[in-house]
Amino acid sequence: MDRDFATELDALKQQMADMQDMLKHILPTLPDCAKDGPKPTVGHVKKMVGMHPDENLSAVLSKLEDACGESGTTGRIAYLGVFASGNRQSTWVKNDLDTDRLLSLIENRTAEKVLSCIGSNDRLNMLLAILRKPRTVAELVSDCGFSSTGQVYHHLKPLLTADLVAEDKHQRGSYIVQPHRVQGVIMLLAGIADLVDQTYTQSSYDAQADA
Repeated sequence: MDRDFATELDALKQQMADMQDMLKHILPTLPDCAKDGPKPTVGHVKKMVGMHPDENLSAVLSKLEDACGESGTTGRIAYLGVFASGNRQSTWVKNDLDTDRLLSLIENRTAEKVLSCIGSNDRLNMLLAILRKPRTVAELVSDCGFSSTGQVYHHLKPLLTADLVAEDKHQRGSYIVQPHRVQGVIMLLAGIADLVDQTYTQSSYDAQADA
């Protein structure tokens, strides 16, 4: 039986075209470390191409890298989100935030004060309960496992002083997380999540720079 080389060649060409089309969809989703070739740089910043499969997020990251490299600062970040619980909603967008400002929160001890204010399991559980929905002192006693209202007031006082929690104006006797503080609490938890899960994170370290 004679082989039809023309048909076989056409089939092979189609297979090659299908493979090329497949690679076009796969390659953009790979992290930059999986791609060969030197990374482009802007100032002191190495551009991390293809960090996320969403092209829109990658474009935002590219702009942040450019801004950081051109300004010579330690970094630039952007974040946005929504939190809706207990018939309340907080939505936030921040873009091109200078990380030098964030680092200064350690230097001026603001970070220490905030973390010490909420840095106990009892207060964190209280914040979690109030984030989910407004709670009365009696509900906090039962929902958070306290033995008395005195314990609740003991942990509630620093949260009130720090303006993290306030009495609900529409529901007297109940406490809420201040609307303008919700994003800070959620983003703090997001930062903690990043400490234990580095998904979509790439880093570059030059040991010679520290020599």
